[in-house]
Amino acid sequence: MTEQNATAILPATKRSMSSDDVVDILQFAVDAYRDGAVALATLVEIRGGAARALGSHVVVAADGRFCGYVSGGCVEASVASEALLAMAEGRDRTVRFGEGSPFFDLVLPCGGGITIAIHLVRNPLALHRVLERLSRRLPTALRYMPDRQMIETADPVESAGWVGEDFISAYRPVTRVVISGTSNEAAKLGVLARACGYDVVSAEPCMPDESTIDPFTAVVMLHHDLDAEQDATNAALVSAAFYIGALGSSRTHRRRVERLQSLGWSLEAIERIKAPIGSFGPTKDSTSLALSVLADIAASRLAIYG
Repeated sequence: MTEQNATAILPATKRSMSSDDVVDILQFAVDAYRDGAVALATLVEIRGGAARALGSHVVVAADGRFCGYVSGGCVEASVASEALLAMAEGRDRTVRFGEGSPFFDLVLPCGGGITIAIHLVRNPLALHRVLERLSRRLPTALRYMPDRQMIETADPVESAGWVGEDFISAYRPVTRVVISGTSNEAAKLGVLARACGYDVVSAEPCMPDESTIDPFTAVVMLHHDLDAEQDATNAALVSAAFYIGALGSSRTHRRRVERLQSLGWSLEAIERIKAPIGSFGPTKDSTSLALSVLADIAASRLAIYG
């Protein structure tokens, strides 16, 4: 079948969901595979600026439905169309958009260019394995081998990119936020964190099992009493949490430091606590505090894991 004939009978493309969460995207691929062909499109090169990171995906079903993002939303429908062409031809393809692309009418707002590798999923086992590891809050990766037109799971890597002739996409569990406190600030933070898609765990009336606080967890103490936060502080300081924050002024934190030192905590351990908490402040209302804390958590995770 020629590309011209294939184009004439391609289904219309339409976005199925707006999520950019990798679990949603890969689950969409697994579900779509049960009903027919499915393509996994991956951002494998960035020329200049780009709205998404290397390794971002768009998944396209045989009926034209797609989800995910490889840009700010300006090329995804075109990526879906290219994926449908790949399905019609029965082979993987690579497409360039923006700078250096043959599509002169598709100019990226950032002024740069991107390259998308479109893989026809022939066996969803690797996707199942990625989803299974993420469900257990374990980092994982997916190796795409263009020369063999195959994907397989791979050992976790720090960041997505080319390793020789293969492209590695890196995945990490969603951010978990453990909130200690029963204040209005704690309640508001829980609402906003869930709205952002974070996994929210309440530490009341007691801290969760230590296995809950993994390297992708932020622990937030929102108490107005140093005594009330002590159990949560102890649990956080012995954990692998990437972020620990506590409510209170600079003067309150000095008292906290003195208290923790008297209890035997080293200054190195105590310095893991961000206090006053948040990326901006002081705040005068619970909504502003919640936004400040979430911004700080997001920035801290980005700085550590990219």
